[in-house]
Amino acid sequence: MSGPLERTPAATLRSRLLSAVGADEASPAPVATRLSGDELRVAYHSALLRIAARDLCAADPVAIQPTISDELSDLADAVLESALAVARGQIGAEEAARLRLAVVALGKTGARELNYVSDVDVLYVVEPAPALDGVPPLGGDALATLGTKLASALQRVCSAHSGVGTIWPVDAALRPEGKAGPLVRTLASHRMYYEKWAKAWEFQAMLKARPAAGDRDLGKAFVDLVSPMVWQVGGREGFVHDVQAMRKRVVRLIPAKEQGREIKLGEGGLRDTEFTVQLLELVHGRADDRLREPGTLPGLRALVEHGYVGREDGAEMAAAYRFQRTMEHRVQLYKLRRTHLLPDDEAGLRRLGRSLGFRRKPAEDIVKAWRDSSRRVVGLHQRVFYSPLLEAVSQITTEGLRLTAQGAEDRLRGLGYADPKAAMTHLAALTQGITRQAEIQRQILPAMLGWMADGPNPDAGLLAFRKVSEGLGRTSWYLRALRDGGAMAERLALVLSTSRYATDMLLRSPQSVQILADEGEELPRPLDKLVSDFTAAALRHDDARSATDAIRALRRAELLRVSMADILHRIDVEGVGDALANLAAATLGAALQVVAREAEQRGEPLPAIAVMAMGRWGGGEMSYASDADCMFVMEDADDPESQRRAIAAVTRLRELLHQPGADPALEIDADLRPEGKGGPMVRSLESYRAYYGRWSSTWEAQALVRCAVGAGDRALGEQLLAVVEPLRWPEGGLTEAQVREIRRLKARMEAERLPRGVERSRHTKLGPGGLSDVEWVVQLIQLQHAYEHPELRTTRTLPALRAERDLGLVSHADAAVLEEAWLLASRIRNVIMLVRGRASDTLPTDGADAAAVAAAMGFDGSGPLKAHYGEVTHRARGVVERLFWGE
Repeated sequence: MSGPLERTPAATLRSRLLSAVGADEASPAPVATRLSGDELRVAYHSALLRIAARDLCAADPVAIQPTISDELSDLADAVLESALAVARGQIGAEEAARLRLAVVALGKTGARELNYVSDVDVLYVVEPAPALDGVPPLGGDALATLGTKLASALQRVCSAHSGVGTIWPVDAALRPEGKAGPLVRTLASHRMYYEKWAKAWEFQAMLKARPAAGDRDLGKAFVDLVSPMVWQVGGREGFVHDVQAMRKRVVRLIPAKEQGREIKLGEGGLRDTEFTVQLLELVHGRADDRLREPGTLPGLRALVEHGYVGREDGAEMAAAYRFQRTMEHRVQLYKLRRTHLLPDDEAGLRRLGRSLGFRRKPAEDIVKAWRDSSRRVVGLHQRVFYSPLLEAVSQITTEGLRLTAQGAEDRLRGLGYADPKAAMTHLAALTQGITRQAEIQRQILPAMLGWMADGPNPDAGLLAFRKVSEGLGRTSWYLRALRDGGAMAERLALVLSTSRYATDMLLRSPQSVQILADEGEELPRPLDKLVSDFTAAALRHDDARSATDAIRALRRAELLRVSMADILHRIDVEGVGDALANLAAATLGAALQVVAREAEQRGEPLPAIAVMAMGRWGGGEMSYASDADCMFVMEDADDPESQRRAIAAVTRLRELLHQPGADPALEIDADLRPEGKGGPMVRSLESYRAYYGRWSSTWEAQALVRCAVGAGDRALGEQLLAVVEPLRWPEGGLTEAQVREIRRLKARMEAERLPRGVERSRHTKLGPGGLSDVEWVVQLIQLQHAYEHPELRTTRTLPALRAERDLGLVSHADAAVLEEAWLLASRIRNVIMLVRGRASDTLPTDGADAAAVAAAMGFDGSGPLKAHYGEVTHRARGVVERLFWGE
């Protein structure tokens, strides 16, 4: 071999091979004069050797890999053309001239990414040649018979073995009906098949179709015929799922001994990249013809260029694909054997490693490089190939994807947007221009619009999405995460279209959208983590106001996390209550440390202080609108100065947490302390002991049922709990007089506290069968029986109710009715706050808010929700009247 190792042009390859078989390369339908096929086999191997030499001698074989595959594909085209010339000669030039035959390349050949040893996938199209010398054109069976004869002869030339070797098998199994179908078809026959019977995978195969040999005009006519159908298959029902299932099935069928070595079909191998690119192209290419590339690397470049794949991801996937293709080429070049397996012997690995430039430890290094490459591909494939966004986009019509003015407005109206014109304004603002951000917005918005329409208020959701997107500006991770980040886009759409409460907090800090990026990140954090983070954030600031601002900012972020988890149904009502109670504990604990540090800096160290959680905080049952009900206890001290400092500290604590600001304030309510609003804000442990020993009333004993250590000095708090234990779990239970007092207090509360003009049956807290009814029943039974049943000594309503049921103090049926009512009322209160962004204890029944609350609760309109709530609370009220009132 002489001369520089440069790429041979496609025209030169065609000329050399046609000359080898004695055919006239200038003829539109060359006919060979050397018909054995051996001349073609020799010429083929000579050309193949030259390509291999260029490949093996390259300084960077991975870099030139695409050109090697491209040249191998050119060589395949030249072989097919020359084999067709031999076939014409074999059946006779006059016979062959009676038809037009196009050889359409498919698979790796069609994509111009052929390897050294492979079948060549093709499809044949036949049409009669024009009438000549009065001989009528062929038709019907005669055309099919002659076309089959010619195509079969071509295939034999390529696949036959002789003393000079063989070329490769020609595989026409991807034709309509596969091996069971006719080998050749006319354009009309192909049209009928693809319009009526072709399956989705058959269109996926046609993605790579291109004319390779024979009548090029006929081949192009076939590609023009099938191409529009190819680019609509991505919208077929179940298409994405079917392609994903096909890929999983291929991996499943790999023999166990070959797993981890399969360069082509295995996880992280070539097929993962190819399927990922093809699926993205077929789904998005329906509305974006810039993506319509048959080859893997050109397709990947188009996807990256137009924002469908991130630049780093695209570069990583392309590098892995080139490397793996080069590996595949190297294992095939050894003995020119058809294989896609990494060698399993040391010598084979050393040989492969050295051929790819690994010199020091070639066997180890090639295995490591393969594993690193496949691991990166698996990660990218899993994230992109199984993206919920891809599934959602596939279900949108092509017109819906294009977001044209009239089409988008019609779709918005059909989806349930109340103001399509305003929505179009938001869409225009998000998608106008030629920036990469606008490109990505155009890709994700069709799916986002549908997801937001699943929420109660899609119009508000779209406006909020625009504001969040504008707030994050050109932040690179945001749109990339929406496009590639699993279910993040769907989660965000649901949050924004459901909750004004969550949206308002998100708009204050748009970067908090990262909470939705990782699975599980939206789940509430445990108390110890909250305490650690809040305290650390506070103590990084020297002055108390800045430290408290840091605490409140963290609290806002955690409130957002809890509300998102609630909206996404990742936590239930009890989980919300517990998370909000932990959040109150962390907030007050960190703020108390700030106040203590400030006092220390003034030279006025504080006595030990504990914050006792009361009410819903103590019960771990807080709602989004709950205050932090509490009492403050200080360690015993002889000097009045200690109490003065403690009271000043609590006053300062409340001031800092109540101060106006961008972040939600935490209201502290200490009205349940001894003597209520008239009593001192802070008492010593001994003062509590004295008060509860002499003056405590029945209502205070009931309030203490929910007393727990909330924040501050835990040991001191535990001492106070020991003081109140005899009051809340009184020996022998309640006297009849105490039961009557509790009932009188409940009756007065219902009469005095229910807001005027509010329909009692719609009040979730004080209405019949509401929260208060259930809680007073449960607490009455606790006060009566906890002295002899330790399992009743809990501050939480539902655990107490379940314990009462298990002890036989409440029937299973009654307990189920009460639990259902309590959960429903609690959930409605939370949903009202989430949807409206402001608190209310009354179930709305009219207007947009009522409809939104009902939708967020899973009801089709406010009427069904009101009816359901009425039924549940009516049953609960019946139980309350028997168990509490004794009726």
